[in-house]
Amino acid sequence: MSKQKIQDYQGLTTSKAKELQEQFGKNELVAEKKESFLHKIFHVISEPMFVLLIVASIIYFILGEPKDGAIMLVFVVGMISIEAIQEWKTDKTLNALKDLSAPHIKVLRDGEEKIINSADLVPGDIMFIAEGVKVPADGAVIKASTLCVDESSLTGEAEGVWKTSDGNNKNINADYWRNDYCYAGTLVTQGTGTILVDKIGAGTEYGKIGQNIVSAPENPTPLQKQTGKLVKLCAVIAAVLFAFVGVVTYFNIPDHNFRDRIIESILSGVTLAMAMIPEEFPVILTVFLSMGAWRLAKKQSLVRKLPSVETLGAVSVLCVDKTGTITMNKMTVRDIWSIESDTKKVTQIMGMGCKSDAYDPMEKSMISYCEEQKITKDILFGGQLIKEYAFTDETKMMGNVWKNSDSIVVAAKGSPERILTLCKLPDYEKKIVEDKIREMSSQGLRVIAIGQMLLDSEEDIPDTINDCSLQLCGIVGLADPPRESVKEDIETCTKAGVRVVMITGDNGITASSIAKQINMPNCDKIITGDEINKMSDNELQERVKDVSIFSRVVPEHKMRIVKAFKANGEIVAMTGDGVNDAPALKYADIGIAMGKRGSEVSREAADLILLDDNFSTIVDTIKDGRRIYDNIRKAVGYVFTIHIPIAFAALLAPILGINPASLLLLPLHVVLLELVIDPTCSVVLERQPAEGDIMKRAPRNPNEKLITAKGLFKSVAQGFVIFGASFGTYFVFLNNNIDNAPLARAIGLTIILLSNLLLVQVNSSDSEFAIKSFIKLKTDKVMWLVSLGTIIGLMLILYTPLNNFLKLAPLSFSQLIMASIISIASVFWYEIVKVFKYIKNK
Repeated sequence: MSKQKIQDYQGLTTSKAKELQEQFGKNELVAEKKESFLHKIFHVISEPMFVLLIVASIIYFILGEPKDGAIMLVFVVGMISIEAIQEWKTDKTLNALKDLSAPHIKVLRDGEEKIINSADLVPGDIMFIAEGVKVPADGAVIKASTLCVDESSLTGEAEGVWKTSDGNNKNINADYWRNDYCYAGTLVTQGTGTILVDKIGAGTEYGKIGQNIVSAPENPTPLQKQTGKLVKLCAVIAAVLFAFVGVVTYFNIPDHNFRDRIIESILSGVTLAMAMIPEEFPVILTVFLSMGAWRLAKKQSLVRKLPSVETLGAVSVLCVDKTGTITMNKMTVRDIWSIESDTKKVTQIMGMGCKSDAYDPMEKSMISYCEEQKITKDILFGGQLIKEYAFTDETKMMGNVWKNSDSIVVAAKGSPERILTLCKLPDYEKKIVEDKIREMSSQGLRVIAIGQMLLDSEEDIPDTINDCSLQLCGIVGLADPPRESVKEDIETCTKAGVRVVMITGDNGITASSIAKQINMPNCDKIITGDEINKMSDNELQERVKDVSIFSRVVPEHKMRIVKAFKANGEIVAMTGDGVNDAPALKYADIGIAMGKRGSEVSREAADLILLDDNFSTIVDTIKDGRRIYDNIRKAVGYVFTIHIPIAFAALLAPILGINPASLLLLPLHVVLLELVIDPTCSVVLERQPAEGDIMKRAPRNPNEKLITAKGLFKSVAQGFVIFGASFGTYFVFLNNNIDNAPLARAIGLTIILLSNLLLVQVNSSDSEFAIKSFIKLKTDKVMWLVSLGTIIGLMLILYTPLNNFLKLAPLSFSQLIMASIISIASVFWYEIVKVFKYIKNK
C-alpha cells in the first residue's frame, strides 16, 4: 500500500461506514448464535414444575372434568408466559450489558474522533491505538510514535515489534509479517499509532488461523450450586412424600372405584410435589443478578461477569490506585525549583521531555504550564527529534533527544530517586535537593526530577536512558487534589469493615500526605516497592496486616500484594488500568478496571469496569452488592416460608382423612398461588432498597451458606404460623359444615394470599419495621401493581363466576374481615420479635 501523509486521510462518513458494513459484515470472528423464542419456551416447559402441571391437567381430562383441565392449562400458559417473559427481559438486560462492556476503539468518522464498538469497524476506517489496546482489525500504520506491539498471539515471538510508517519495510519480502502493518488480536505495549483499517473479522490474519472460537462453558457460581442443591433436595423429599400421600389417599377413599382411587391418589401426590419444589430459586438468581448488574451499570459501574455481583458483598480489602481514583486526575504544576535558580530553563527542559502528542494527564499539564510561561509548542518541539527513551516501570524515567541548529540535548524527567542516580552531585547539593523533595512531598505534591545532557554529535547519543550522564536542572511539584467525596467514602468503608489500601507508583511521603487529608487509617505506615522486592511472601503476608500505603510499586508488586491479602483470608477488590495490571486484576476476587483511562486488556481481565474512574462509585457498588445479596437471601427465605403452608396443607389433609374433593388446595390452587409467588419474589423483593445499617455491618463471610440455620429457623417459624392460621381456619370451617368445602377452602386460600402480601413487607428487613419498608417503596409503581393485582385477583376469584370454576365460595364481609385479621396476626407477630431485637441492640 502506498504511503500518504496523515492529513490526506479524512476517515469515513457514517453513511459510508454503514454501506461498507452491509458489504463486509461486522468485525467479528464468529457470528453470535441467537436462541429462538420457541427454544426458550421449551426450556421453561421442561422444568419439573411445569411437567407436573401438565400431568395434572391431563389427569383432569382423564377424570372427565375437561373444565378443570382447561382452567389448569390456562394457568400453565400464564405461568409459562411469566417465566418466558422474565427470561426474555433478563436476556435483553444481559445483552445490553454485553454491548456496554464490548471492546471500543477510537476512530475518525465524519471528520471527528469518535469512540465506537470494535465490532462496527469497517475497511477504510482510520483507527487510533495506544498502549494497552488490543488491536481489533488488520491495517497499515500511517503514523507511529514509539509504537511497540506484542504479536506473540500470532507469531509466538515474545519480543515486541516496533512499528514504522516510513514505507521502507525491511521485512516485507524477507518475512510474512510486516512492521508497517498492525494485526488483529495483537497488543499495543507502548506508544501510539494511527492505523488505516484494511481487513476485519474472519478476513484478518487472526481470523485466518481458523481456530474454532467457542465460548468456554460457564462454571456455576457458589450461589447457583447452593440453590441447585436445595432444589434437588426438595425434589427428592417431594418424590418420597408424593408416594406417601398417594398411598394414604388411596386408603382414605375405599368407597371410590379402583380407577378413581388411583387418579385421586396421583392428584393428591402431584399437589404436594408441586408445593414442595421451590422452582423459583433459579428465577430469583437469574433475575436478581442480571437486574442488579443493570442497576449498577446505570450508576457507572459495569459488571462484566455476573457472579462478581454476589462477591461484592463480601469484599473486605479494597486496593485502589491514588491517581484518578482517590484524586481527581487533574494534574497541575504547583511548584518548580531550580538548582541554578533558573526556573524558565527547568520549565523548558520539562516540556521537551514530554511527548508532542501527549495523552498522559501529567504530561498534558506540563505542556499547558509551559504555554502559560510563554514557552510554546514550537519552541519545545521545533527541533528534530532524533531518539526517544520510553517510560517503563523498571526505569521510571523517560526522555527525548532533540537536535536544534547548534546543539543536541537530552531532556529527561522521572522519579527523583532514579534521575538522581544519573546525576553527579556533590554531597551538600544532594542534601539540598533531597530536603526540597521531602518538603514538596510533605505538601502532597507529586515530585518529578528534570535533567539534561548536552552532546556534541549524534554518535555520542547513549543507547538507553540509564547510560546518560545527566545534569540536574531542578524538580517539579504537581498537585492532584483528592476528590471531594473521598473523605466521606473512606469513613463509610471503615464503618463497613472494608479496609482501603492505597497502591501507588508515587512517592511514599506524597501518598501519606494525601492519605492524611482523607483520614485513611494507618496512613503513617508505608511499604515501598524496593522493600517488597526484599521480602519473602510470608514476610509480606505479615506486613500487609497493618499497612495501608504501598508506594513506588510496579504492577508486578500488585500481584504479590493481592496474594498476601488473600493468604490472610481477605476478599480483595483491586483497581487497575495498565496492561501489566491484568494479572493482578485476574487474581483479585473482584478486578476493577478504569473505564476512562484503563487499557482494553485491563478491562478484559476485570470483573467490573468503573465508567467514571471514581472512588465513590466503588463504594456505592459494594453497597449495592450487599443489597443484592441481602435481597436474594430475603427472596429465598420468603420462598421457603410461603411454600410451607402450601406443602403441609397438601401433606396433612390426607393424614387427617380429609376427602380428596374437600382438600384445602387442589392442583389448580397451587398453580394460582405460584402465579402470585413468582412476581412477588422475583420483582418486588428485587426492588427492595438497601437497609439503613447495610454499610455498618462487617463484610459477610463468603463461606456462609445462603440459608443459615438462623435464617431457616425464621422461615420455618413464619411458614408454620401461616400454615396454622390458614389450615386451622379452613379445618374449623370444614368441620362445622362438611358439605361446605368451597367456603372453607376460600377462607384458607384468602389467608394465604393476604399473608403472602404482608410477608414481603415484614421480611424486607430483619431490623427495620414493616412500616418503614413500606414508606421506602410507597412511590414504587411495580410494588403497587403486584400488590393491587393480587387483591383484585382475589376479589375476582371470590366474587365472580370464576369461584365456581375454582371450587371456591364467596366470603361474607365479616368472613373477609376475619380472614384479614388472621392474616395480619399470622405475619405481624415477627414485628414484635424486631422490637425485642431493637431493645437488645440499644
